[in-house]
Amino acid sequence: CKKETYYTVNRINERYGSPGYEPLVLIDRPVPRFEKSAYYAMAECCIVNVVSDGMNLVPYKYTVCRQGTPEMDKYMGLSDDSPPRTSTLVLSEFIGCSPSLSGAVRVNPWDVDAVADSMYSALTMPDSEKQLRHKKHYQYISTHDVAYWSRSFAQDLERACRDHCSKRCWGVGWGLGFRLIALSPNFRRLSVEQTVSAYRRSSKRAIFLDYDGTLVPETSIVKEPSADVMSALKALCNDPNNTVFIVSGRGKVSLSDWLAPCQNFGIAAEHGYFTRWNESCDWETSGFSNDFEWKKIVEPIMRLYTETTDGSTIEAKESALVWHHQDADRDFGSCQAKELLDHLESVLVNEPVVVNRGHQIVEVKPQGVSKGLVTGKVLRRMLEEGNAPDFVVCIGDDRSDEEMFESITTTLSAQPSSEIFACTVGRKPSKAKYFLDEVSDVVKLLQGLANTSSSPKPSYPSHLGVSFESVL
Repeated sequence: CKKETYYTVNRINERYGSPGYEPLVLIDRPVPRFEKSAYYAMAECCIVNVVSDGMNLVPYKYTVCRQGTPEMDKYMGLSDDSPPRTSTLVLSEFIGCSPSLSGAVRVNPWDVDAVADSMYSALTMPDSEKQLRHKKHYQYISTHDVAYWSRSFAQDLERACRDHCSKRCWGVGWGLGFRLIALSPNFRRLSVEQTVSAYRRSSKRAIFLDYDGTLVPETSIVKEPSADVMSALKALCNDPNNTVFIVSGRGKVSLSDWLAPCQNFGIAAEHGYFTRWNESCDWETSGFSNDFEWKKIVEPIMRLYTETTDGSTIEAKESALVWHHQDADRDFGSCQAKELLDHLESVLVNEPVVVNRGHQIVEVKPQGVSKGLVTGKVLRRMLEEGNAPDFVVCIGDDRSDEEMFESITTTLSAQPSSEIFACTVGRKPSKAKYFLDEVSDVVKLLQGLANTSSSPKPSYPSHLGVSFESVL
């Protein structure tokens, strides 16, 4: 590698140099700090183009040296009337400090042509733009010093350890994917017997269910609900005391086709942008913005990431665009999703949308649309009609389902008699109080509730003065 470096330097100097002038000067020796500071102070542009690195501090040092000090200005022959400070950074996107210096020209070091173009644009950039970039970088560096990072780390550590001794720790994953998570001692497995017993005692019930990852496994190729799921859902929605809703991110066409046998079923599609109370009702929209011009910005960007990420796909909904990477390489797909998220957030900053990252997806949807609004709307309607639920079950597996758990607790805060069973699928940090391990456990729970609804209530002779409720 060293031999190749010398060869490359000599070749460039022979071609572009002249007597007494060498375009490239290779320093192959330890360089003391004062000498480095001098080079940084004189350089019009700093290029850090490594293919792999950690938290490289050279760009920070360069920016500070370009800002200078009164003593440094004296030796450089600068006065108070000198032009404002300037600096230009060309940084590899693979170094740790690259995201923090937003005014830098970021490059992929493997793309030689792009690196050359970036170096040229950095050198020919107008002074006014160089001044703006330098001012932005220096303000960030001067306010985010070592003391700042130390305080931030200490605060994060304190927050992570708060009430740690009162929590239970669980090991999740295997091998390199293993991690330890601390959960509240009140977070426990949902008991089917306890839930069915509460269901049997109740008179008005609300049931909210996510679809993917809750009724159908995420890894399943067949996305239609199984016969066991449909049988349980039919029994639940045929019970006049039940209000049952599927609240999903999927489109309304797919959900209405798959759940067609359940006529009394409520469906909230596309995270609640479309809502239908039962099969005889028309679809209602959320009332948020119907302007989807932002799709013209999002779709080309998602298409670019799809072309460079094997196994990824784009799902076009009426109100949203979703980039899926569940069939891509796990690590590369996750990395691309993070980069796509940052990219979309930067270009959509003035659009009425939000960019969310879910389980192996990146989704762009209108602002204000959420599963929490749907559950809140349904519960408020039940309260207004005098059908306050005394039993609520809400089950989901994704980050978007956390909004449902929070909304139910908030909406029914004035109904202390309501028994609420908010449950997440998978043992993980959640706003829900309960968890079930997998989809099969959810199906068993729904079957238990459905059997209770389907079972005929026993009758007793009237002269005994015994009611079904008193027997229970």
